[in-house]
Amino acid sequence: MRRLLPLLSTKPHAGGRSALTCRYRCGDACFQEVPNTSDNEYAGDIIARALSRRSMVRTAAVVTVASAAATVPVLGAGTGQAVAAPLDQRGQRPGGGRGPDGARGLRFAPVAPNKKDAVTVPSGYSQNIVIRWGDPILRGAPTFRAERQTAKAQAGQFGYNNDFLSLLPLPGERGRQLMVANHEYTDEVLMFRGYDPEKPTREQVEIAWAAHGLSVVAVQEERRTGRIIALSRHPLNRRLTATSAFEMTGPAAGSPLLRTSVDRSGVRVRGTLNNCAGGETPWGTTLHGEENFNQYFAHGSSATDKRYGIGTGPSERKWERFDKRFDVRQEPNESHRFGWVVELDPYDADSVPRKRTALGRFKHEAAAPRLTEDGRPVVYMGDDERFDYFYKFVSSKRMKKGTSRAAREHNLTLLDEGTLYVAKLTGDSPEYAAGSGTGALPADGEFDGSGVWIPLATGDVSHVPGMTSDEVYVFTRLAGDKVGATKMDRPEDVEPSPRTGRVYLALTNNTDRGKPGKPGADEANPRNLNKHGQILELAENWDDPASDGFAWRLFLVAGDPKDPQTYFAGFPKERVSPISCPDNVAFDPHGNLWISTDGNQLGSHDGLFGVATHGERRGELKQFLTVPIGAETCGPVIQDRRVLVAVQHPGEVDGASAQKPASAWPDGPGRMVRPSVVAVWRKDGADIGV
Repeated sequence: MRRLLPLLSTKPHAGGRSALTCRYRCGDACFQEVPNTSDNEYAGDIIARALSRRSMVRTAAVVTVASAAATVPVLGAGTGQAVAAPLDQRGQRPGGGRGPDGARGLRFAPVAPNKKDAVTVPSGYSQNIVIRWGDPILRGAPTFRAERQTAKAQAGQFGYNNDFLSLLPLPGERGRQLMVANHEYTDEVLMFRGYDPEKPTREQVEIAWAAHGLSVVAVQEERRTGRIIALSRHPLNRRLTATSAFEMTGPAAGSPLLRTSVDRSGVRVRGTLNNCAGGETPWGTTLHGEENFNQYFAHGSSATDKRYGIGTGPSERKWERFDKRFDVRQEPNESHRFGWVVELDPYDADSVPRKRTALGRFKHEAAAPRLTEDGRPVVYMGDDERFDYFYKFVSSKRMKKGTSRAAREHNLTLLDEGTLYVAKLTGDSPEYAAGSGTGALPADGEFDGSGVWIPLATGDVSHVPGMTSDEVYVFTRLAGDKVGATKMDRPEDVEPSPRTGRVYLALTNNTDRGKPGKPGADEANPRNLNKHGQILELAENWDDPASDGFAWRLFLVAGDPKDPQTYFAGFPKERVSPISCPDNVAFDPHGNLWISTDGNQLGSHDGLFGVATHGERRGELKQFLTVPIGAETCGPVIQDRRVLVAVQHPGEVDGASAQKPASAWPDGPGRMVRPSVVAVWRKDGADIGV
């Protein structure tokens, strides 16, 4: 009798994830040894050099590691951008009263926690499926048939497990937008009836290769509602897969560390893998983070393989049987060509996407950019691993405005030159210096403190003793270890507020914190055995793009509001929705932060939440929707008249398979369960939440 899931663990999994999700999404990362075993508490010389590069006048937020308090920066001062209140103020609206039913943009009846096998939305709202896995998007691609899948068909169809979403304008095409989607990973047990994980066929493997990657597809909106549908034929529609052509650019491109027997140049790469979240650039491109790439590679052996989580045995999907590049013994550098931020020009269907080496190599959850006063991009990035780090990149080039060919060509080089940094955070509450791990609110009423950005490399110059610049870019985790970066609780998506410049970082969870031999709590990661996660808010001196200092505080400490360890920016906890495991984040037009969750540990399905970041309702958090059985909420995109979410891995629960589905979503009983994109809008056609 065939065993469909011979390797599934019976141990409890991180958050509310099923064993099946952990197996196929990240290679059971939470059951592997924590990759970061470094003792990186001391970095005095490097931090001192970082601080000495800028005067204290220009970096008012910078303090030494030993300091207990900081002068908090005011964002955007003198820049023409929105100015944020200092972090020790609530940012209340002067003389303003409460608006009806919540902050503007959040005026809807919150969805109650539930376990329905459906996308559940507030009263007065409607929804539609925009596109499903397998829907054709390229000319000649066939209609999806579960029993007649082929790699050729999948290469022209919408990919599997949609994650990051972007909606971009299509000038001159009324009512149309361009949607870009990531396809993070494949779950072959749910894709193929009778799948044998010990003996995958070549066709199944090649279908999986084609189901990874990115999709670009034009969508058409209805004028009187928020409903949108995908267009199966459009000249900009595109599929990029695990075998498409990509280019390495930036300071490490061509490095011996990136050369293989097939590509001796070190600049031509086949494919992109495990694309999780991403970002949109001000110059019209999209960024895509390659995250759990390690799980696709077999037979790792080196210390750097171990630091990146590459196992010593066969891979789960057995791809190495069909392509030697996935066998580290045969191609030791192939894995170095994954774990980057990919930049895509969705307006040029013939362009070759670029992997930007200047942004470093790690498990990129996302890459979120914004511009400084003088037009230089700053990109924020999280490394989604227990006890790994938070990074930023500051470009040395200024963006050129306009849509001329010269401007576009120049802007496509912005992320190749600049400085890569990693964050060191220090709390200001003495009671957390010992890492109590209780999650109790400090005596000063906030989890907060200061921090420094430690430079790692600028161009071909390394700032890390004992490492070359190529080594810093290719083995960025090791560089973070050496300079004493702060070990965080799984830094995932990050988003700068377009109104205030404050940066919001989702820290999903870390149930290993405080275990024997593992780092204990600190003020930025205040709970041991942290299963619910938190969101960090960061403020910099925005008029100095190379500023080495910042102020920070925890905006939310997630969980059941009845739990005394939770915190909602000081808002009354009896008036917020419960939330667990924040993952993707996005802003709406009103400046509210929207949060999607992954692995809810509170007994409900994952969902999408909106929370006010300013005014007297700052911290007011309301659940907008929930997703079906086994699914994770991804995306999201929040526009005036619609919300877009990617419903990832529906039905992915223990014991499920293609022939024994655990969910009937989206098409009902007897049909294949298919990850899909959903649009939500108000029935009366008015704006969301007003």
